[in-house]
Amino acid sequence: MKNFIFQNPTKLVFGKGQIAKLAELIPAGGTLMVTYGGGSVKKNGVYEQVTHALQGRDYIEFWGIEPNPHVETLRKAIDVGKEKKVDYLLAVGGGSVLDGTKLVAAGIASDTDAWEIVLQGKTEKQIPFASVMTVPATGSEMNGGAVITRSETKEKYAFRGNYPQFSILDPEVTYTLSSHQIACGLADAYTHVLEQYMTTPGQSRLMDRWAEGVLLSIMEIAPKIKQNPKDYDLMADYMLAATMALNDFIRMGVTEDWSTHQIGHELTALHGTTHGHSLAIVMPATLRVLKDQKHAKLLQYGERIFGITEGSEEERVDKAIEKTEAFYRSLGLTTRLSEENIGMETINLIADRFNDRGVAYGENHNVTGDVAKEILLSCL
Repeated sequence: MKNFIFQNPTKLVFGKGQIAKLAELIPAGGTLMVTYGGGSVKKNGVYEQVTHALQGRDYIEFWGIEPNPHVETLRKAIDVGKEKKVDYLLAVGGGSVLDGTKLVAAGIASDTDAWEIVLQGKTEKQIPFASVMTVPATGSEMNGGAVITRSETKEKYAFRGNYPQFSILDPEVTYTLSSHQIACGLADAYTHVLEQYMTTPGQSRLMDRWAEGVLLSIMEIAPKIKQNPKDYDLMADYMLAATMALNDFIRMGVTEDWSTHQIGHELTALHGTTHGHSLAIVMPATLRVLKDQKHAKLLQYGERIFGITEGSEEERVDKAIEKTEAFYRSLGLTTRLSEENIGMETINLIADRFNDRGVAYGENHNVTGDVAKEILLSCL
């Protein structure tokens, strides 16, 4: 196991009716700005709960943070925040609203342009912020990461900053999500775990078992949610699984991959593919192309997650990859680029972008542009 430092300062406030606690959780005084997306919170009742909880407090609202939040929009929020001397932010919505709010928090605290902050990769200067999460998927509610899009150049990058001071998760707010949103959220959470788990065996028994527990839980609840998306206990497990998949708890002292995410970000930036869907397309292909380097972990994964114990090692590895792709498809998602009318032009562009940047991702830092092209061809 590698050396590590672990700290997660986010207070998780979980369960039905917890939005009412906003008044006591947000510090008194100062200037609060509440950030929103496109308006779905007015349809699912969350907006009403938030405004009721904040009754009697002075605050301003900023609307319009997009899915895959655009830096162009976030610059406007930063300008408003600076003008109004905002010193606390509350993100209300899905992971994109919170990701965008993290950049707004950094931009208000800095004189650096928002996109430059993203390109720097991390920031330590942010005003405090918190969240009311409505879409389980990204895990942004309990980590310091954010992914931002620059629409004018169709680029998408991640940066790291501070953690939310608190995040409220009420499973009842998920009842109005579409089946596609739920499918993408489940795929996102599942892939987050694989990015941290599907590397090298024998690093940590505890991390392996913890990750496998999240994977098995997602697989168990996914078909049941399809049948009953308003079952509180199912949606509670879904919401918490999405948080646990990316709140640093399963990556202590182990190597990580993240090449699937880097490729998926490009698909989202270029085609607007929902993030979780892009991962469902790319992950099985990543496993196919890198199966020799991930051979031992794929054997362990196949046996512990899918019960694959028969056949040669090569057959068991292939079966584990097949079953992974089948799981994504069982959610109702496509897993091939051709099914989304994405072809060679995009594949070549992504490979060129990787090569031009001189980057190499993955636990072995060997996923270059040429390897990314191979992965994309494998899911064509």
